[in-house]
Amino acid sequence: MPDPTSQDPFADLFGKLPDPRARRIDGESGTSEPLSAAQGDDAPPLSRRAAREAANASATGEQAVVPPAPASTTPAVDTPRPAAETPSVPTPSVPTPAVSASTASAVAASTVQAPARPIGDPAAAYARTGTTATIPPADPVAGLDDLFTGARSTDDLGSEPVPKNKRRRRIGGWIALGVVLVILGGIAGGGWYVWNTYEDKIREFMGWEEPKDFEEGLANGEAVLTIVSGDTGQSISPKLFEAGVTKSEDAFYDYLVEENLNPPFVPGAFQLKKQMSSAAALAAILDPANKLEDTAQLREGLTVAQSLPILADGIGVPLADLQAAVANPADFGVAADSLEGWLFPATYTFSPGITAHDVIQTLVNRTVQSLDSAGVPEADRQRILTVASIIQREARFEADMKKVATVIQNRLDPSNQETFGLLQMDSTAQYGYGEMHDGSVSSSEAALNDDNPWNTYMHTGLPIGPISNPGDVAISAAMNPEPGPWLYFVTVDLNSGETVFTTNLADHNRAVAQWINWCKANPDAGC
Repeated sequence: MPDPTSQDPFADLFGKLPDPRARRIDGESGTSEPLSAAQGDDAPPLSRRAAREAANASATGEQAVVPPAPASTTPAVDTPRPAAETPSVPTPSVPTPAVSASTASAVAASTVQAPARPIGDPAAAYARTGTTATIPPADPVAGLDDLFTGARSTDDLGSEPVPKNKRRRRIGGWIALGVVLVILGGIAGGGWYVWNTYEDKIREFMGWEEPKDFEEGLANGEAVLTIVSGDTGQSISPKLFEAGVTKSEDAFYDYLVEENLNPPFVPGAFQLKKQMSSAAALAAILDPANKLEDTAQLREGLTVAQSLPILADGIGVPLADLQAAVANPADFGVAADSLEGWLFPATYTFSPGITAHDVIQTLVNRTVQSLDSAGVPEADRQRILTVASIIQREARFEADMKKVATVIQNRLDPSNQETFGLLQMDSTAQYGYGEMHDGSVSSSEAALNDDNPWNTYMHTGLPIGPISNPGDVAISAAMNPEPGPWLYFVTVDLNSGETVFTTNLADHNRAVAQWINWCKANPDAGC
């Protein structure tokens, strides 16, 4: 309460209040204590009780007794003093009783010892003896009072952060990267499958279709087209593509349909160029100046029955004469029942008046030349031609021919006979049954079950002879199979010729399913 002798009781009251600039945190008791004005600026801070006693003594004129600092860091518990020790109060204010040394000792003895870490001002941790305070070395940890008084900044507050576990962060980063790569890989793989399966439909839908025809002005080089009796625009169109004249198999035929044309095609060999437009190719075929006299071109994979009409139309030799000539293979030094496989595919030009025998002898001699170049022993010629003729019919591209040769070799291996027993080549079944030219690559059930000597679904080993006329590449592949374990193959895209080679039946069946799906998406592709 304010002193009644003071003129201004509020001034007297506020004069006794502690100066907030002199507050500090007691490191021992953990309480906030003001410094007495009587102590001076340089005096160590007193406890709250000592401050009260000092203020009371100042009011009564008595000397305050400052107890020694307790050994415990736990706040002391006030113990009631005897009534006799309570000083008289000359004013209406309620003074705080002075604490004797004995009472302070009792308080210290009753104090529970507990460890404490001094916080706040560096002078907060101290031990007092009487009224003298001993200030220990500064504590590096700052307190809130220091923040308010400006002695410390917010950078000094708090404890040091727990150091980050860099190893765990690295592991987490790698895991996250792995998840992202798996997701991206799945998206890329799915996109690749969709593109390969539905490329033509996607191109058509998006308007990205590539032109089927070459542009004008790209024609170059030389190419020969052979037209036989009965050929139409539909049968000539793939011949132009195979000769490198047009860009796609259907380009020439589609052009005729779009333009509503039905030109009269004349049998014979015609000199054309590569990379021609369909319109330019048609003009060249109808130009008599481009017809090669006494010239015929035989492509790889043809049979004797297919080759003779081409020769007759190209060189003007009667077909009957050619058929009579091939009826006697021994006349040409061939120890076989047929000249199948011996009429080498190439472009031939003969002088006017040549005989049928001389024409056939020229073709047989060219086959012998190819066999000798490949290093085929004379006694092994018929067998190599038989293998090469199957390769020629089964493989669409040169890159696959050596692998097809490996499949044939592996299936004929005696160690694999228990697994296979049969060569099982569709081309041999089709040849023996006479359905090689029906426009389909698939064998009918009748062909597969027909008991003829060429059907490798019915008889072990190779067929009794060649099934077509192989070229240089096929003959070389028969002599030099590519090392590998392949036992199966199937062409899964008839347009591109993509062929899948496998080593077991499960993988082969998956490839067959891929081919079936392709055929469903391309019903007019010749499956």
